[in-house]
Amino acid sequence: MSKPQIKALSADELRQALVEMGEKPFRAGPILKWLHTPVVSFDEMTDQSKALRARLAERFELTVPGLVRRQQSKVDGTVKYLWQMREGDLVESVLMRYEHGNTVCVSTQVGCRMGCKFCASGLLGLRRNLSAGEILDQVLFAQKDCGQKIHNIVLMGTGEPLDNYENVLKFLHLVSSPGGIHIGQRHISLSTSGLADKIEKLAAENLQITLSVSLHAPDNDSRNRIMPVNRSFPIERLMQACRYYFDTTGRRISYEYAMAHGVSDRPWQAERLAALLRGRPGHVNLIPLNRVKESPLQPSSREAARRFQQILEKNGVTVTVRRRLGPDIDAACGQLRRRTLEEGDRK
Repeated sequence: MSKPQIKALSADELRQALVEMGEKPFRAGPILKWLHTPVVSFDEMTDQSKALRARLAERFELTVPGLVRRQQSKVDGTVKYLWQMREGDLVESVLMRYEHGNTVCVSTQVGCRMGCKFCASGLLGLRRNLSAGEILDQVLFAQKDCGQKIHNIVLMGTGEPLDNYENVLKFLHLVSSPGGIHIGQRHISLSTSGLADKIEKLAAENLQITLSVSLHAPDNDSRNRIMPVNRSFPIERLMQACRYYFDTTGRRISYEYAMAHGVSDRPWQAERLAALLRGRPGHVNLIPLNRVKESPLQPSSREAARRFQQILEKNGVTVTVRRRLGPDIDAACGQLRRRTLEEGDRK
């Protein structure tokens, strides 16, 4: 049987585990601090006895991701990581540098089953969920690599966070824990493709994170073509959940909208989107579409994107255009993992 992952334990769970081992519960504090640094062995916990370190190693697994590939953009310094997790699974994360601090985008699953047509993450399907500790590892080891503090986290990498609900929820509590790396929840964004029932469940957790909803089309016909999840949770149901989330949490929602030529960038769709969001606190983040060779979708022209933005603004919608980072590397979700797996198959 596999051993429990110690990084996935909360402070209370760690204290309880130590008591069960016959140790004093106060030892949980310094051990937790070690676990929220990129240690690769229990032996690095030098303020703990050698005997205790040996017992921890015997009882628990200490997850350590291996760095398979690292790509750094010469344009803006964005860094793309490909990590090897336990069982040999590959996941990606991205370090982005902004004036307001360093942001790391983390994956929550190995692969994805949502099947969005514009995304490379789901091309190989879903293999498994990541544990809370494996999600945390991406933050810790990106911070180690860059040698600078991580200020913000976005759960927008490979996988649907709300499809891995319990592990993601545990990660959110772990990473914001005062005894650990302690990144405040207001500095964390979670992106979902629109699992309406899980959005409503998340609202009851009383978190201070920012919820980003990947909308990408304002009508069911268009959204059905590019996002299979819309067949289970059509736009009317999704917007009902978004309203419930805001009414419950008081946190405004960010609506992600990828600009796909002839599919989601037409003027009538901008008008429809403005009508859909009228009276709803939140803003739209227009995203230049990344090219994925297996996808028939193509990026919108600058002129179409500018016209779309102007229509939204004319209708009183707060809108921003996401800056495209890492244009000279495999910056889009899933591209580096997919290419690496393909190269392995050819060997």
